[in-house]
Amino acid sequence: MADSTLQKQLLLSTPADIDEIFRLYRLASAYQVAVKGTVVWPDFDRSMVAQELAEGRQWKLMLGDAIACVWAITFDDPQIWGARNADPAVYIHRIATNPEFRGHSWVADIVAWARDYARQHQKKFVRLDTVGENHGLIRHYTACGFTYLGLAVLTDTAGLPAHYHNATVSLFELPVQG
Repeated sequence: MADSTLQKQLLLSTPADIDEIFRLYRLASAYQVAVKGTVVWPDFDRSMVAQELAEGRQWKLMLGDAIACVWAITFDDPQIWGARNADPAVYIHRIATNPEFRGHSWVADIVAWARDYARQHQKKFVRLDTVGENHGLIRHYTACGFTYLGLAVLTDTAGLPAHYHNATVSLFELPVQG
């Protein structure tokens, strides 16, 4: 249970965080297994995450000295967003919450951070996706301000993590202004 007196910070992850990032990914995958009908994350490529860390695209929400959740971003996501990728956007991927800190609406904090971050980088949208038609996540992300754009069938998934192969994804978008 999160202590409300702990200082909350949203910071860049560092290479020293990589083991904790992968621990949170494993815990998220275990949670996905427990929630029937949810697509389960594969084991992600460590070199992919190391590259994101090196490029300053892995982030964390800290509560005191503990990582409450992590996520990755990119400014380019053509294989998932197709022609919409031409729009200037920040794309959020792989939000994974530490089970000790679930139930505190961290996505709302990430969304507020992402809107500010997108503004600073002259982007017009914050976007994210989830594999499949996960009604719980659709409700959660729309409650956080995203518009659900519907389902898209991915056709070119070479180089994407395994859960995107032969997948249909739910797409979400949030204008930066507004």
